[in-house]
Amino acid sequence: MHGSRASAAELMGAVRQGAQQPSGVDIVVCPPFVHVPAAESALRGSSVSWGAQDLCERVGEGAFTGEVSGDMLRDFGCGYVIVGHSERRNIYGEGDAFVARKVVSALQAGLTPILCVGELLEEREVGATEQVVEKQLLAVFAALDDVTALRRLVVAYEPVWAIGTGKTATPQQAQDVHAFIRARVAREDAATAQGLRILYGGSVKADNAAELFAMNDIDGGLIGGAALKAQDFLAICSAAQR
Repeated sequence: MHGSRASAAELMGAVRQGAQQPSGVDIVVCPPFVHVPAAESALRGSSVSWGAQDLCERVGEGAFTGEVSGDMLRDFGCGYVIVGHSERRNIYGEGDAFVARKVVSALQAGLTPILCVGELLEEREVGATEQVVEKQLLAVFAALDDVTALRRLVVAYEPVWAIGTGKTATPQQAQDVHAFIRARVAREDAATAQGLRILYGGSVKADNAAELFAMNDIDGGLIGGAALKAQDFLAICSAAQR
């Protein structure tokens, strides 16, 4: 929840300018709903895609005041939507089944869901990381009619305990969970797991991005605070290219 109309347009314009040449890296900007039209205006025709930070779990239209549907997002050129972000889960109480319905809603609207999974500090400390992440994944598996629909998802691992707490996850700790996610998806469908993009969302910055992205199962980043400055965000994109 950052940005004025002017600052959002300036930020996205700077990202477009800095990412002019195709680099083999998919770059996606997901602003708050009110700035999605500015994203469409600033980024259309560029190598940068755009999406939203959330969507309604309902498909189509209806009496759901305050909600935004996947179809509305597509109407503004969105190709992606973040689903189940840790702040949605832990501040606003979105449960695993509810998040799974949002994944289905996004897919039905033709959007690529960026599904966020991850554990809290107390869950990490009692050794429950894999159980928590598996439970979050299983809710999505159960909601999909066909396991191959997972090929249309991106998964983002957010160690909630390492975001804004002063604690940090090492690249190896991040890799371990990414490898677990890929292995768990492989139990459903090996080909899907092999091609699945798994992003790391634990306070990725310009100075740690290259080390993180060098890990075998870390395919990119879900960038938070560092995306508020174009120079920092573009540096992370460059690290992914390398």
